[in-house]
Amino acid sequence: MEDIKKNRDFLLSKISITHEKSYFFNDKIPKLVAVSKKQEDYKIDKAIECGQQVFAENRVQEAYSRWKKRLETNKNLELRLIGPLQTNKVNIALKLFDIIETLDREKLANEIAKNFNNNVKTKSFYIQINTGNESQKSGLSPLQADSFIKYCENDLKLPIVGLMCIPPINEEPSMHFSLLKKIASRNKLSELSMGMSADYEDAINFGSTSVRIGSMFFGERIE
Repeated sequence: MEDIKKNRDFLLSKISITHEKSYFFNDKIPKLVAVSKKQEDYKIDKAIECGQQVFAENRVQEAYSRWKKRLETNKNLELRLIGPLQTNKVNIALKLFDIIETLDREKLANEIAKNFNNNVKTKSFYIQINTGNESQKSGLSPLQADSFIKYCENDLKLPIVGLMCIPPINEEPSMHFSLLKKIASRNKLSELSMGMSADYEDAINFGSTSVRIGSMFFGERIE
């Protein structure tokens, strides 16, 4: 059985030490986001017992069935969507997630704007950038980023707070983190969701404000 508390304590310590040694040591310590997709219920409950409050899911429907009751009884939890969002799931997503990290196209932005109001749970959005221009991955091309950010902020009045990326598996992640940081800086966005189990330390060194950890937190997930 995985020792969730031990894993969490190790990660929090590692995040803190890496942050202290980074160029961004004066900024806030990056958040540890526990990626709970496909994890067994007892692991999620154990994580909550240990004090973990920020979780992320890939799919709206799975997240709804897994988290609806937990969110009702644990008011301090923060739930993020880090997987692709279909336009027909926007309504459910806005009622379930505190943050949606995968805003990546005009059609989706328009649908969100149409349903966005003071009664929804979602309070902020990240725009997903496909830093490697990979055809199989969601996300905007870096060249489209500036104009899309402006469209979402100025035309649609959406609260865009940051950017998210998933670097290509076969490339050095640091150059992708550096690119995302540059796009965020010139657009005055303060939040960067980048870094996973294999590369979160690199991400912190390039200014990540939240790292998405699955296997190092929960252990290997069920398929």
